[in-house]
Amino acid sequence: MAIIAPSLLAADFLKLESECKMLNESVADWYHLDVMDGHFVPNISFGPMLIEFFRKATTKVCDVHLMIEEPGNYAEMFKKAGADILSVHIEACPHLHRNIQQIKSLGMQAGVALNPHTPVESLKDVLADIDLVCMMSVNPGFGGQSFIPHTLHKIKQLREMIDERALNVKIEIDGGVTVENAKSIIDAGADVLVAGNTVFKSKDPKATIATLKNM
Repeated sequence: MAIIAPSLLAADFLKLESECKMLNESVADWYHLDVMDGHFVPNISFGPMLIEFFRKATTKVCDVHLMIEEPGNYAEMFKKAGADILSVHIEACPHLHRNIQQIKSLGMQAGVALNPHTPVESLKDVLADIDLVCMMSVNPGFGGQSFIPHTLHKIKQLREMIDERALNVKIEIDGGVTVENAKSIIDAGADVLVAGNTVFKSKDPKATIATLKNM
């Protein structure tokens, strides 16, 4: 059964307390929290201060996805804010192994995120050191985009790489996940589904989360 990680970026920020209450009452497993700096991606979202509030609002896993440049400068800050999992982009980390070591040393699980154009083979030398691969299935920066179909092939490739080495690494798919395509994504080998608009723009978010969970 897949882990469901609703993306708070799609929530109604005027109603965050009730949005968090809804998630806490749902079968969602994680809060997915997207941090954007306006440099690595062409958008700015939120930072550690808001994550502190999310941390206080839930006992669920806080899955923090850094779409920022020089993430090593901020890892300690996000740990203090309450991140359980911290994912950095391979494209933003010329010294990726060092970033992974830093995240682990702070007591968080380490994730590495891949943009759609980045091949899964680029992970082979760090795959044994991480807990999660956050595979972008849209171009990062904005919600509401359509799933890139080639991602299914990349998921299968990565699943083979993980299984061949008997590693305990979760595959997370971020972008364009819907009730319609979720099963094909899980069947390809994904473990975690990030869903933003699909959840928060639905008429019954809790029911939508339950549908995704039962795929």
